[in-house]
Amino acid sequence: MTLATDHPPAPPVDGALHRSVRRKKLVPYWLLLPGILWLLVFFAAPLVYQASTSLQTGSLEEGFKVTWHFATYADALTEYYPQFLRSVAYAATATALCLVLGYPLAYLIAFRAGRWRHLLMVLVIAPFFTSFLIRTLAWKTILSDGGPVVRALGSLHVLAVTDALGVTEGHRVLATPLAVVCGLTYNFLPFMILPLYTSLERIDSRLHEAAGDLYARPATVFRKVTFPLSMPGVVAGTLLTFIPATGDYINAELLGSTDQKMIGNVIQSQFLRVLDYPTAAALSFILMAAILAMVTVYIRKSGTEDIV
Repeated sequence: MTLATDHPPAPPVDGALHRSVRRKKLVPYWLLLPGILWLLVFFAAPLVYQASTSLQTGSLEEGFKVTWHFATYADALTEYYPQFLRSVAYAATATALCLVLGYPLAYLIAFRAGRWRHLLMVLVIAPFFTSFLIRTLAWKTILSDGGPVVRALGSLHVLAVTDALGVTEGHRVLATPLAVVCGLTYNFLPFMILPLYTSLERIDSRLHEAAGDLYARPATVFRKVTFPLSMPGVVAGTLLTFIPATGDYINAELLGSTDQKMIGNVIQSQFLRVLDYPTAAALSFILMAAILAMVTVYIRKSGTEDIV
């Protein structure tokens, strides 16, 4: 006996409906396919090739063979650790300067620029319209001996202080650590400003008004409201600045001397001049592993794991 509350059996689902559902589920994967193929061809494959190169031994005349020579990593790190430390120091200094210079400008554009906001953003990204090499060469002219910048710094006795600190030498700026850091700071400053502006621009202005209604001073509002809410932009900006600055070699090549060579200069020389491909590949992997470790620790300490 069938109760009144019993439901009739559901009709069988048509096979075409099943296929339609499966196709809809596969759409995201098909959309990801071009990006995955790009990464496989232009990132994964070269990475595997460089990994095998780092484990080879031989010479250009005799040829290189994979012999699983892991000692290349230890030898490379032992010989070139000063350049590693110098690269990290220069990149960290340039990143800190970019943050100090970029945050006020990003704050101004986000909250005070008004109708000039778009013009200021264009001016921030305008250096990208010029070659990286040309911009660095321009700094070589700006910091040249006897130029107006060096004369002004000398007349203000700034060079005497920087000479005492060891960042310049002989009352000149070129071929010193200061020149390399200035070049890195200038070239990577937009990479700091853009994420900062994006993060600051998303902050609801009513939060500032609420803090003011609670009698918070402007400095307190910035410390308690603005800066914490902009931390994702700070972290993203520092990463976008520090990572490429660590591996840069153009600024050290054009603005520094042999005493300011960074690890990027060593890798470039090993690949193109010395032709020691295993050592160059090993140095590249050591640099990549070191940056990955530092970035991981930095993101964990900053408490912004959600941005990656």
